Amino acid sequence: MTTYYTEDHEWISVEGDTGTVGITAFAAEKLGDVVFVEVPDVGKKVAKGGDMAVVESVKAASDVYAPVAGEVTEGNAALADTPETVNADPEGAGWFCKLKIADAGELSKLMDKAAYDAFCESQG
Repeated sequence: MTTYYTEDHEWISVEGDTGTVGITAFAAEKLGDVVFVEVPDVGKKVAKGGDMAVVESVKAASDVYAPVAGEVTEGNAALADTPETVNADPEGAGWFCKLKIADAGELSKLMDKAAYDAFCESQG
């Protein structure tokens, strides 16, 4: 499994043609306490960079963008009852959805962990 990151602080872990998507620990920390998550419905088609989900915290509401184009195959329904999971384990149990990736070539435009960590450091 390989994990990639976006400049909007989403991550995607890829296994075969399926990607599991969520927000990074950096994003979860900046948001503060997450109080609501709206995950996409199964069957929703998303474009790379398009709105995919919504996360609300005590500080703000934010859109979550699709790191690659694809079709949602599963949403993390557990987040409806326990949105705080996004804060507790943002890059694990706090995932938002799974996608069938439409174009694996789009992954090459994303960052690996080292590049993402350097990007975050440059953000302050």
